[in-house]
Amino acid sequence: MKKFEFLEFATADVCFKAYGKTLEDVFANAALAMFDVMLETDNVKPIIVKNIDVKGEDLESLMFEWLNELLFYVDSGSLGFSRFDVHIDENQMKLSAKVSGEPIDQARHRTKTDIKACTYHGMEIKQINGIWAAQVILDV
Repeated sequence: MKKFEFLEFATADVCFKAYGKTLEDVFANAALAMFDVMLETDNVKPIIVKNIDVKGEDLESLMFEWLNELLFYVDSGSLGFSRFDVHIDENQMKLSAKVSGEPIDQARHRTKTDIKACTYHGMEIKQINGIWAAQVILDV
């Protein structure tokens, strides 16, 4: 099973589908896909660990809050992440995660595309035949 794939969408947006055996996996793989849009995640070492807690009204709003919270760390601290240990309480629509990464270093990390935000547009999270899939559109 692939972790994620990029979809053709529009010039000012990037669209991808993330996959996972569990809901936690699909949220972690969505974060990995988003960071892969921004930089080569293979070179990001797990030097810094951050705890992230977000809430949503449903799975789509939880994904929206999750990805935009990660973007906050990119914008405010120039941090790149490559590891995501995600736990989701579906009853309370709460996500808790430990994310690992390091400061983005232009000399070591090949940067790609700046992301402005994760959007609600076209977002869809569902389980089909035991596999979770999340479609996400990023404003670039």
